[in-house]
Amino acid sequence: MNMTVPQRHQHLDQMQPWSDRQHLLECLSVTPEAPDVMTFTFRSDRDNWFRYLPGQFVTLELPVGPEPVMRTYTLSSTPSRPFSVAVTVKAQKDSIGTRWMFENLKPGMRIRAFGPLGDFTHIRHPGEKYLFISAGSGITPMMSMTRYMSDIAPLADITFVNCSRGPSEIVFRSELEYLARFMPNLNLGFIVEQCGRTELWSGLKGRIDKAKIALLAHDFLDRTVFCCGPDIFMEFVRSTLEASGFDMSRYHQESFRPASAELVPEPSPNEDGEVATSIRFTMAGKDVACSPGQTVLQAARSAGVRIGAACESGLCGTCKVMKLSGDVEMNHNGGILDDEIDEGYILACCSRPKTDVQIEA
Repeated sequence: MNMTVPQRHQHLDQMQPWSDRQHLLECLSVTPEAPDVMTFTFRSDRDNWFRYLPGQFVTLELPVGPEPVMRTYTLSSTPSRPFSVAVTVKAQKDSIGTRWMFENLKPGMRIRAFGPLGDFTHIRHPGEKYLFISAGSGITPMMSMTRYMSDIAPLADITFVNCSRGPSEIVFRSELEYLARFMPNLNLGFIVEQCGRTELWSGLKGRIDKAKIALLAHDFLDRTVFCCGPDIFMEFVRSTLEASGFDMSRYHQESFRPASAELVPEPSPNEDGEVATSIRFTMAGKDVACSPGQTVLQAARSAGVRIGAACESGLCGTCKVMKLSGDVEMNHNGGILDDEIDEGYILACCSRPKTDVQIEA
């Protein structure tokens, strides 16, 4: 008879924080949440705890084929319970990475992750009271923040609005209703587009609009708003609030694209009088000519040097590499921390050499 050997117990102050440079994630459990929605819970492959802000995201390296793919997911777990992390993901018909997770990722398997990163959190944008508006799996950062506040600040004033196609597709509904029993100022508002004949539903139906927002949060003009969902959904909510005279400095939306994405231009010879430089990829043992305006990532790809990248706009931090020597110009969108830059790290996707450089890749 097989018996699970309990892990050695350690207090938090006896453990080191998890590091994406040193540690892997080990899958602990896979939990169905709704149709085509699963929660994957992970621990560190060593004795580590997780330090992050509620609402932040990680990028997972998934071994889908000969070359792994990078996929970015918001953490649905709360840092107030730091011994594990979780992502809750929805698989679309054309999903590649997420479908691989559904079909292959099992407890005990280990994968590489990068992060956590992100600015979409009430810790960095505090308010006296909150309005969380989400659609579908966009509920995940709101759930992370709500779970955190249920542990840390159970009297927090939150109106939580989630839009789904039908009642069975409301992710975390049971848990939210449970949390509302212990959070007297947590007010839930679910909106569904339609109901099946056998589904009982007494809540709001249709699509979100100003009238529904005002009905669920009559004081929405006084709240700090966090919004997450499909782009068209977030754009509608944003424009509705703007038309209502909302103070947009208190509006925050989650997107894995920067608000003003700076597209990486194709290199052009001798642009602005610049001269070509050389990049030494030390681990690959390759010296690569880098044209003016070309990024480290573009130069690496041209030479067959693999550097993982997901967003390619300086946001997700996946392409972080160590610069051993030389100077680069790096224009990122929050995907790297100041202390990492001080250590010598750069983001390959948005760094352009100014001199000959050496990169640990």
